[in-house]
Amino acid sequence: MFERFFPDQTVGSTYSINYEKLYRDGYRGILFDIDNTLVEHGEGASEKAKSLFERLKKIGFECCLISNNKKKRVHMFNEDIGVHTVFNAHKPAKKGYYYAMELMDTRPDNTVFVGDQLFTDIFGAKRIGMKNFLVKPINKHEEFQIVLKRILEKIVLREYRCKMRAEKGRQRWKKKFGRKYFTPPR
Repeated sequence: MFERFFPDQTVGSTYSINYEKLYRDGYRGILFDIDNTLVEHGEGASEKAKSLFERLKKIGFECCLISNNKKKRVHMFNEDIGVHTVFNAHKPAKKGYYYAMELMDTRPDNTVFVGDQLFTDIFGAKRIGMKNFLVKPINKHEEFQIVLKRILEKIVLREYRCKMRAEKGRQRWKKKFGRKYFTPPR
């Protein structure tokens, strides 16, 4: 039931993703949410964010900021970053994701999405088959409507963690006893 909201991967921070490995694996574009993914809500580009985008450009990535925020907010953050932008994206609608890939000249199979919200960021990326990373929000103090969404996200993430634990258990069983004795559940 909740699988359509499950992230492909969860990480503690945007800044801890192994981007070099992603590039070696054939990914060429990265879409980023801004608020609580790269910086605290409403903040400008931090030195950490500027360094990240310099690194990504050196690796060879095309990058795009995709946000449900207004043009002013997105452009204010992007002043010191200098990447493609999509504002008023209406995530999880597919249109903003496709437009971002058009700007970067990439496809869903070679583009990655990084964001902090399941029901907008991750669900939107999953709808078009894009690899995605759910990061922990930078700041726990958020707007009221986001706090309400976080309550529902906790329910989905609990199911996600249960599924991941069960999968790890199946993998251990398979490794220990071999494929001969492994019968996957139906």
